[in-house]
Amino acid sequence: MAEETPGRARVLDPVERASEAIFGVLMAVSITGSISVATAGSEETRTMVFAALGCNVAWGLTDAVMYLVSAVTEQNRRIMLLQRLREIADARAAHEFVAAALPSRFAGGASAETLEAIRKRLVVIPVPRVALGASDFAGALGVFLIVVLATFPVVIPFLFIRDAALAMRVSNALAIATLYAYGHLLGRHAGGRPWRYGLSIAAIGVGLVAVIMALGG
Repeated sequence: MAEETPGRARVLDPVERASEAIFGVLMAVSITGSISVATAGSEETRTMVFAALGCNVAWGLTDAVMYLVSAVTEQNRRIMLLQRLREIADARAAHEFVAAALPSRFAGGASAETLEAIRKRLVVIPVPRVALGASDFAGALGVFLIVVLATFPVVIPFLFIRDAALAMRVSNALAIATLYAYGHLLGRHAGGRPWRYGLSIAAIGVGLVAVIMALGG
């Protein structure tokens, strides 16, 4: 029930950014891993590269649209909460409503005076209308670009290395390095040991790719 529309800076959140990039890498590797290095020719390799890029373009577009859907949904939810709060006449019931809308770690220690101050602030806020702004569309574009750009470290070796087996090894090495880098980013954001996060994300990524390919993905 805050004043600002939620989610507008989400694309800048390291967790969201890393998650989208990791997803893009995994999708690309699941496609490049399906190629047979023993029989792959230039035409088959080219087809695989376009398939990987096309897949991530499609998923990037899907994620971008869902980003906007999520923004609209959250705006509607907060507007509804504001309207419901204004309809509650009993102070105690209003405090319980405010506490329920707050994160549990904050609501548990909030006094009646704090909840009342929050209620008074919220009931005088003009109810906003649902509208997507420039930052929402910028966020959606950012999500799209993150997923698509994550494809390139995986497919670039196939564009410049004629030996399919060598290209596959380089591609896999770059994919693991990319996963490690984003895991390192998550570790720094969490305040833990970045190298442990990096190794963990890389290991999880390798395991997920194995499962995806085993399931025919």
